[in-house]
Amino acid sequence: MNREKLMKMAGAVRTGGKGSMRRKKKAVHKTTTTDDKRLQSTLKRIGVNAIPAIEEVNIFKDDIVIQFVNPKVQASIAANTWVVSGSPQTKKLQDILPQVLSHLGPDNLDNLKKLAEEIQKRAPGAGATATAAQEDDDDQVPDLVAGETFEAAAEEGNAAA
Repeated sequence: MNREKLMKMAGAVRTGGKGSMRRKKKAVHKTTTTDDKRLQSTLKRIGVNAIPAIEEVNIFKDDIVIQFVNPKVQASIAANTWVVSGSPQTKKLQDILPQVLSHLGPDNLDNLKKLAEEIQKRAPGAGATATAAQEDDDDQVPDLVAGETFEAAAEEGNAAA
């Protein structure tokens, strides 16, 4: 290092001019390991166990798929808790659909078909028919229980009060 550069660095540490005291506060760098340790202790308390040999996890949300390749998967069946950790990739359902179809069983394939139909209904070209169907559902009034009216229920409520 040359002398000018060293003097410039030393000058940045001082609070005032020449002869003044230097900073006493030391910069504290917080590590993220405390959060990780806290999470691991909570998971240990719940009683999660590692599930080995899972190569891929796909989470379906609307028309988006969150994909984890070679994740660390932990589960606690009693606590109904699943932990998937790794680096995620967000993809569109249309892009990943051919790849995912080979992994699904017959029950999940039906669920995926329903999801695809819902997405098509929300598509810009099919928006008018989906909106019309929703309006028809909103216009319908549910049937009352036989023999009961709103007035009778209100009178019973007032009598109880």
